[in-house]
This record gives sequence, structure tokens and C-alpha cells, in this order.
Amino acid sequence: MSPNYIDGPNGKLAIEKIDGTGPTVIWLGGFRSDMTGTKAGYLADWAKARGQAFLRFDYSGHGASAGEFEKGCISDWAADARHAIETLTEGPVIPVGSSMGGWVSCLLIPHLKARLAGLVFIAPAPDFTSELMWPSFSEEVQKTILEQGFIDEPSEYDEAPTRITQKLIEDGAQNKVLNRPIDVEAPVRVLQGMADPDVPWEHAIRLVETLTSSDIQILMTKSGDHRLSSPEDLARLGAVLDELT
Repeated sequence: MSPNYIDGPNGKLAIEKIDGTGPTVIWLGGFRSDMTGTKAGYLADWAKARGQAFLRFDYSGHGASAGEFEKGCISDWAADARHAIETLTEGPVIPVGSSMGGWVSCLLIPHLKARLAGLVFIAPAPDFTSELMWPSFSEEVQKTILEQGFIDEPSEYDEAPTRITQKLIEDGAQNKVLNRPIDVEAPVRVLQGMADPDVPWEHAIRLVETLTSSDIQILMTKSGDHRLSSPEDLARLGAVLDELT
């Protein structure tokens, strides 16, 4: 795909907007991922086939957008998402947050509340820096981050290591959402794999317990991994959106 660009709060943002009927489905990707992934591509094809309005973009420091990943943090990426949505969409929206994108979705709820026609979470990872990442580090790694300001960790999803910064950890702690009720009335659908090595299924349950919506459904697959990108997983995602739209 050849993206278009808009000016964002942290530099140029690469975007793809597909015009169609509302509500607009919005792809919110994961940590260090981009909008060319399998699920985002599936949703673009799904939207085109249905004539559904759709928006996907790369956060700053991700994919084709400007900026350096190592200098970014949750606050920056949530600001990117809010700007893209407010600039490029009108009317009802359905954010689809994958992994870290689920955290971004939660941070956007107060700003989009009246516009939300639904929320879809895929292996959601709210508060992952505090709840999942930091506790998994050894004392030595934690000390290195605090003294050096960063550490380069091997990635299962990329040949290059992922730089984890003290800024990311500290900013994540300032953006926690699981420590209080998340006020939302829109229908919520959660897709989660029980074989997810990165985000335990219990973490998705914590999110569900925090959301106040009375219309929440969890689709749990026993063999599902973190990507949830198999043909069967994609079909479930499409079916969920068929219902919500």
C-alpha cells in the first residue's frame, strides 16, 4: 500500500482512509507494529468489500510515520491516535485495538464517548508496561534501565531488538487504566487466545471487569496466540464487526 500523510502532534503520520458508510472502523495497532500487518490488511479488504468507512495509520516512530520509536511513549501514541481520528473521521466510530492498541482505545474512550458505536479488543494489553513488562524483568535489567535509561531486548517479532526506555516505563505508569472503572456504554467485544505468551488471558478478564458496559462478550480460543491472525481468527474478527456495524 502507498500511504497518505497528515501532520500529527509528533510528526507526519502515515494513514490510509477508506470512504464508506458509518460507523468508521479504526485500526489501532500494537507496540512496534505497523498498519501493513495481517489483521489491518484483512480489515481494509473487509471494509472495501462492504463499503464500510475505515481508517488505519501508523503511530509516530512506527511503520511509515515520522519519528524515532525509541523516543516515543504511550502518551505520544495515544495523542497520535486521537489526532488522526478527530482530523479524519466524523460521526460514530468503532476502534479496533490490538495489544497495545487496546490500551490506546481505553485512553481514547473519554474523548470519543458520545461517538462510540462499539469497541473491539484483540489480545488487549492495557497497562502492559507496569503490569506485564516491568515485573518480567530481572533486577539486573530493571537496574540497567534506571541507570542507563534504556535496554535493548530481543524481539520474537523482529530481527532487531526492541529498545525499552525508562521514559516508556514511567509514562506508562502515568497512563494506567486498570486501577479504576472505565466508563463506557457502547457494546464491547474481546478476542483473546488462551495460548497467548505475551498477554495472559487473565489480563483480558481484568479489562472486562474494569469496563462498565453491560454489553460485553469475550471470544476466547484455547489455542489462540498473541497475533490471532489465522484464517479462523480473522473470520471471527470479521463476524464481530459484521454484527457491530
